[in-house]
Amino acid sequence: MKNYFITSESVTEGHPDKICDNISDAILDNLISQDPFSRVAVETMVTTGSVHVAGEVTTKANADIQAIAREVLRDIGYTDPKFGIDADDAGVWISIHKQSPDISQGVSESKAENKERGAGDQGMMYGFACNETRELMPMPIVYAHKLTKRLAEVRKQKIINNLGPDGKSQVTVEYEDNKPKRIDAVVIAQQHKEELSEEILKKEILEKVIAPVCGNLVDTRTKIHINATGRFVIGGPEGDTGVTGRKIIVDSYGGVGRHGGGAFSGKDPSKVDRSGAYMARYVAKNIVAAQLADKCEVQISYAIGVANPTSINVDCFNTNKIPEEKILELIKKHFDMRPRAIIETLNLRRPIFRKTASYGHFGRDDPDFSWEKTDKADILKKDGGI
Repeated sequence: MKNYFITSESVTEGHPDKICDNISDAILDNLISQDPFSRVAVETMVTTGSVHVAGEVTTKANADIQAIAREVLRDIGYTDPKFGIDADDAGVWISIHKQSPDISQGVSESKAENKERGAGDQGMMYGFACNETRELMPMPIVYAHKLTKRLAEVRKQKIINNLGPDGKSQVTVEYEDNKPKRIDAVVIAQQHKEELSEEILKKEILEKVIAPVCGNLVDTRTKIHINATGRFVIGGPEGDTGVTGRKIIVDSYGGVGRHGGGAFSGKDPSKVDRSGAYMARYVAKNIVAAQLADKCEVQISYAIGVANPTSINVDCFNTNKIPEEKILELIKKHFDMRPRAIIETLNLRRPIFRKTASYGHFGRDDPDFSWEKTDKADILKKDGGI
């Protein structure tokens, strides 16, 4: 009987890096809503009182980027100068130019040349799924996200008063014989105003955040740390500069499974860093839903300007019910991994990306998250002989 511990973290939408992801994806959504074929690669940086937006955009749309940035700040809750940045008074700097024609020629289709759309960049993407939670996700990241989402809820609904937008969670799960058994540790860092004492804050978060989220997974041996430094007043962009794409593990599987290194937010679906990772999750989740394996990781790789993947690999960590070679055959038979096919299969030319920017891109119960569908499970199960 083997016991081990796995830890994952999450951050609230008010964390400086997540502010940037939200602004970048809000700009993407605005452009795609006007021109679904917009080419977008937008990066954001925030620091005290300032928002900087830069990147490459080719589109027929018009967007008031400064207004979008301010609206995101307002929606998150940065409306008080005490928190170091506020929607109305922040400086917003914009530096955006067109996509490189060298990239464009590899990504664009040409009927005259019978040329299919290629990948928007080289690289490898990973998708992961496991059967230890209803979401077919690793338990540590599921509960880390539930905690940060609850921190935002109690702040916005004033269930706990005088909270700031910035916050983080960390959850350690104890496993016994490869199955999650209990939560061994919970770490919460929550920004607050001076008038809220740390003593009251800890009591409120324990009662109104941790207890309802974690339930009986927390026991008398669970270690709980809330604002362990003893103070968290200075936070958000004033406490830490934020940048788009700096929370890629929070965005994916919490450190369980591999990551190809490419960020998601601010990128349109022609960028396989995003669409390829979504497709890999779709494949892995359907493999697990079909009960072909208890755990599955799918890797896809691409060359810029080339439509077909340069490689597809599957690893089931010795939990597969049929040979991995057979699973790989089924993947190639039932999933088209070319960039255009991914976009069409998952219906990605929609303004759905802002909502992915906080609380994870995977394991979400939302019909817009098309990569979470398990509509291929039955045919995979049948063809796999399960």
